[in-house]
Amino acid sequence: MPTALITGVTGQDGSYLAELLLSKGYQVIGMVRRTSTVTFERIAHIQDDITVVQGDLHDQSSLVSILEEYEPTEVYNLAAQSFVPASWSQAVLTAEVTAVGVTRLLEAIRLVNSKIKFYQASSSEMFGKVLEVPQRETTPFYPRSPYGVAKVYGHWITVNYRESYDIFAASGILFNHESPRRGLEFVTRKISNAVAAIKLGQAKELRLGNLEAQRDWGFAGDYVDAMWRMLQYSKPDNFVIGTGETHSVKEFCEIAFNHVGLDYKQYVVQDQRYYRPAEVDLLISDPAKARKVLGWEPKVGFAQLARMMVDADIERLSHRL
Repeated sequence: MPTALITGVTGQDGSYLAELLLSKGYQVIGMVRRTSTVTFERIAHIQDDITVVQGDLHDQSSLVSILEEYEPTEVYNLAAQSFVPASWSQAVLTAEVTAVGVTRLLEAIRLVNSKIKFYQASSSEMFGKVLEVPQRETTPFYPRSPYGVAKVYGHWITVNYRESYDIFAASGILFNHESPRRGLEFVTRKISNAVAAIKLGQAKELRLGNLEAQRDWGFAGDYVDAMWRMLQYSKPDNFVIGTGETHSVKEFCEIAFNHVGLDYKQYVVQDQRYYRPAEVDLLISDPAKARKVLGWEPKVGFAQLARMMVDADIERLSHRL
């Protein structure tokens, strides 16, 4: 039975990846930080099927101990300070976790067992002020936030450990991926939750920032399959994962509100407080390499994703009435 360690297992991607690996017969070890606010909501339905352990990307000794005790064959590093706006107010913390934390984990692998396969969650935010459209594995990085800068460090340190220590270290450059498990602070979930609340009479408006910002949005459940495929491939590499389509925040609003018979223009208010200090305007992926090499294809389309998220939030909020 293969064993996989997932850092950030309580997050959106961690929960979907844990489900996928369990379905493939893995023993799943999920690492969580010791905090007063840790939430197991996303993994509650599989909590009895996985082993939850305490560890922290700030603390290399905890990482070494976990690797020694559980002897994973694969490690998926999904833990990060992952909310872009928060990286401006917590820039140093973002660097410590999202950047240097990757080094601590790679160093632990090098010290304990260099044969462990490693997946690093890189991000389309590394492209930032894009120098090429669409973005592919060879597109230069120009990050526009402390989060993007930290992810660039994590990406390159992964490449360096791959090339310097012959560690199977793969990097997935994932474009935006959403789901009903997305955090409420992220714009897509903020929209779907507000649509549900307005439809149920629990809210009257939705305040958003730049409605023209465009992203390449896919379904998180599809993207964790790409992560797994990267570690099954014959050699470690970098892969861009996305849909190859771009849509605006306004489009997401239109579909989400229309799904419940409402006109978004009557409820959405643009608010300068939600604009980024430096906006990323057009992120769109070229996932041709992943399609060709890994045989990976996204299954859930943009409109289907928006409607799925609204339906889930309506069901959730209905239970509170």
